[in-house]
Amino acid sequence: MIGVAERAALQRLGENLPRICQAPTTSAADRKRILRFVIREVVLDQKRAQGQVWLKIIWQTGAASEHSLQRRVHTYRDYIDVERLRQRITELNGAGKMDKEIAAILNQEGFVAARGCAYKGENVWLLRTRWGIPTVKINGVGANPMRWPDGSFSIQGVAEELGITPQTVFDYLARGLLTGHQLTKGQPWQIELSEDQINRLRARVRRTRRP
Repeated sequence: MIGVAERAALQRLGENLPRICQAPTTSAADRKRILRFVIREVVLDQKRAQGQVWLKIIWQTGAASEHSLQRRVHTYRDYIDVERLRQRITELNGAGKMDKEIAAILNQEGFVAARGCAYKGENVWLLRTRWGIPTVKINGVGANPMRWPDGSFSIQGVAEELGITPQTVFDYLARGLLTGHQLTKGQPWQIELSEDQINRLRARVRRTRRP
């Protein structure tokens, strides 16, 4: 039987164990000895639950505790609670959030990507593509207007303004004759087009059409 003083000393030692283990003066060998002092056995099972490592710790006192940790996986087929992730991305996408915004929210809410890293816009785009979740257009489900509220032109607007086909507009963008941007992949183009550009490109179109 241990006395009151010894019991209190052991209690203080137990409370200080995390600090002792994390101290820079504690070597790796010391940490292992401390763990063997308090833990009798650890049982691991990576197949009990999808995307999780289940472990059971049997302490030297005979008590046991069970824990589950999310593990790194190579594909989302093995991801923990993949349906909850899919549902959350669908909800945020439906609320009009861009992929980068969705990634930031997922990180804030504690979601972790399959390989254990933080989410980025590219991760969200790949998941949406895989799951068939379409990008919510900046104008909802309506047709693209000739010009957007900020004054930029849509593909259709540029085609109408210059008297060319939408395919030619894409060609001009690829060749650097026009400049524009998309809020994210799948979103409509927003193209800057000044009066000077309109006049120059109209002249170009007339030249190419001469017999």
